[in-house]
Amino acid sequence: MNEKNVGEMKTNRWLFVLYIGFFAGLIWGAMKIIEHYFKFTNIVVGFLVEPFFKHDFLLTWQGVLVGWGFFTVFSIIAAFIYMVTMWKLQSAWWGIGYGALWWAAIYLLIGPLAGMTYWITDLDLNSILTDLCLFLVWGMFIGYSIAIEYTDTRTRQPIHKT
Repeated sequence: MNEKNVGEMKTNRWLFVLYIGFFAGLIWGAMKIIEHYFKFTNIVVGFLVEPFFKHDFLLTWQGVLVGWGFFTVFSIIAAFIYMVTMWKLQSAWWGIGYGALWWAAIYLLIGPLAGMTYWITDLDLNSILTDLCLFLVWGMFIGYSIAIEYTDTRTRQPIHKT
């Protein structure tokens, strides 16, 4: 081991990204539930599984839990994709852009074609803006968390052997 690597802590990339994706899904999925509960959006938290479950089921508490679980799995997958493609980018703006990209893919193309969401022309402005903002902060959470972990070494403490 050379002098430069003594005391340097290494983070397991895959476990860290799993952790970030899990908490992104947990936190921002909860925000999605709150958005829908307060009628800021017409899109339920289970929109990702809308083609596989009846809409009425997704409105029940069991459906909300299923939707939240799938949103969490989606977040883990999105975090892995970010880590593989963009982990060296050091600005929160990249994460915000990543969230915007996912929102556009889901709400403008994949969602309406797969039956997950309504076409953008059929959504009210509150739903569009609320879900866009949610995806922006969700993307920023994923992107910035991953970027800081792999580019900011100032906060790492050396391991002292006693």
